[in-house]
Amino acid sequence: SNPLLSLPVLQAAHCQMIKDLSACLLGQNLRVDCRYENKTDNPLTYEFSITKDNRKHVIHSTISVSENIYRSRANVTMHKNLVCLHLQSFTTSDEGIYMCELRATNDYTGNQIKNITVIKDKLEKCAGFSLLIQNTSWLLLLLLSLPLLQAVDFVSL
Repeated sequence: SNPLLSLPVLQAAHCQMIKDLSACLLGQNLRVDCRYENKTDNPLTYEFSITKDNRKHVIHSTISVSENIYRSRANVTMHKNLVCLHLQSFTTSDEGIYMCELRATNDYTGNQIKNITVIKDKLEKCAGFSLLIQNTSWLLLLLLSLPLLQAVDFVSL
């Protein structure tokens, strides 16, 4: 890890720090990974939003209310140092500036915000199995790759 991140000065300044925001396509779905450096055990709240035509639309959030058009299509998974937005059936109408906002309870340093511009034609496919293993959908992929009969037995365990 970067020795600079462990400096006490930085720890005092930020309890949680967004390190990286990336987007990729997993089949027809968009995945936005918001990676952060965790400096506190306090509960983390998040908000994923999109800005298009100069309007902000909340996609999924524990901070405010998400918009109806996204609510049925979006879900968020949380892992160690990673908050992951999954948006189903991604199309060009979902292009825009995606924003990840993180806030730790009782953290007075303010919110951490990072933006990424998402354009369908420029998106890469999500990296292979190593990333997926953090994600619940790896089980689904495993099932799909097994012969049908075995998969049925596997489900009924």
